[in-house]
Amino acid sequence: MTAAHPCGTMGHVTRIVIIGGGPGGYEAALVAAQLGAEVTVVDADGLGGASVLTDCVPSKTLIATAEVMTTFDSSYEELGIIVADDTPPIEQAARVVGVDLGKVNRRVKRLALAQSHDITASVTRAGGRVLRGRGRLEPAQAPDGSRRVVVRAVDGSEETLVADAVLVATGAHPRELPGALPDGERILNWTQVYDLEELPEELIVVGSGVTGAEFAGAYQALGSKVTLVSSRERVLPGEDPDAAAVLEDVFRRRGMNVMGRSRAAAVKRTGTDSKGDGVEVTLSDGRVITGSHCLMAVGAVPNTADMGLTEAGVALKDSGHIRTDRVSRTSAPGVYAAGDCTGVFALASVAAMQGRIAMYHFLGDSVAPLNLKTVSANIFTDPEIATVGYSQADVDSGRIEARVVKLPLLRNPRAKMQGIRDGFVKLFSRPGTGIVVGGVVVAPRASELIHPISVAVDNNLTVEQIANTFTVYPSLSGSIAEVARQLQTRRALGEA
Repeated sequence: MTAAHPCGTMGHVTRIVIIGGGPGGYEAALVAAQLGAEVTVVDADGLGGASVLTDCVPSKTLIATAEVMTTFDSSYEELGIIVADDTPPIEQAARVVGVDLGKVNRRVKRLALAQSHDITASVTRAGGRVLRGRGRLEPAQAPDGSRRVVVRAVDGSEETLVADAVLVATGAHPRELPGALPDGERILNWTQVYDLEELPEELIVVGSGVTGAEFAGAYQALGSKVTLVSSRERVLPGEDPDAAAVLEDVFRRRGMNVMGRSRAAAVKRTGTDSKGDGVEVTLSDGRVITGSHCLMAVGAVPNTADMGLTEAGVALKDSGHIRTDRVSRTSAPGVYAAGDCTGVFALASVAAMQGRIAMYHFLGDSVAPLNLKTVSANIFTDPEIATVGYSQADVDSGRIEARVVKLPLLRNPRAKMQGIRDGFVKLFSRPGTGIVVGGVVVAPRASELIHPISVAVDNNLTVEQIANTFTVYPSLSGSIAEVARQLQTRRALGEA
């Protein structure tokens, strides 16, 4: 496709204004600057956005601590490790290791800020300008096709920017329930947990999607008594059912109280003092759960309000998300959008790709439209759940015909050596050609193990090619080749 204003034509430098400095915004800024555009990034909180400052980077840093504790707790005896001091008697159900949550959270915030500063340095080094404030689109498009963005700075002053193209990458914020508003102390959303100095004694997590499951598992590992309230029948209702079943079984086995088909209606603080020293969660059926803290993880709302989008001709969905096509264009000429504000996939990698695609398209570089069937995703629970390509739901619903093989990690020699009991590798392949069209990995570091399957899906590799590729022995990746060999055998036998 050709661009509206490729750099170097018409005797002027193309002006790009990016509203929002998350992965969609800053990755787009780097691409646009490298292609010779004049780039301004308007951001209110710091480059990196929620992904770096309050969401992905902080949560995965917290989970890294939890992961170490879980690994030690679950396998030190089996692996023959002796803890010389303060080891509890065998009959005592006490933990060998503990956590200083205040220290953990200070590390979390320090790393997040450092990452944000690194991103800012990268953008400015590439020639981009970073403007602190909030951007709003002016309704009209100028005769020359340009757009105007009014920026309100943190000091209240305003500046108007002229842009040949605007990218909206404003992200999303935690959804709130009217009867369960966070207070930052006992009732929390996921942006507020990093201010805690002490580990919640009894944490109630409302919401069993990806965010809820990740935090529930992390705090369980850190030492909290966790209750996970799920409005659906099982945890992770939108994920691979086999993977969700493994995770729920692990959660319950480790002592988590998983409450399925339980919808939270209200949350309030309890206690005798003015602030309250606990929480009370009332379910829609009248049941009441008590704890020390409550984490609300009930979805996200796009940051698209009060930006002049509708007035500028940008079509929104009923949810408030921006409608885009596969090259990130909105319905308004010269306006693109990327990231969580589009509702495509709430993944930093997808946001970054949407932002890059937008700049490639507008600036006339070669571009491949977004292909969601090649997106790999990971849930950072323990074990992790990684997916790519077509899913079990696609096969079950008949959207695609595929053969499926699942191999438990219990059969893997490296898993046995490391004391890994839970998890599996699952592959989907086309019955006629043997081309790999999807996969699921449930394992420690599944986020790393999914990559060879992603390469296979993206490049239309066959099960024969994966089966005949050398793997290290012993290794968890050996299970990927073994699953491919089983699919290869079934294909040879003509089995469905």
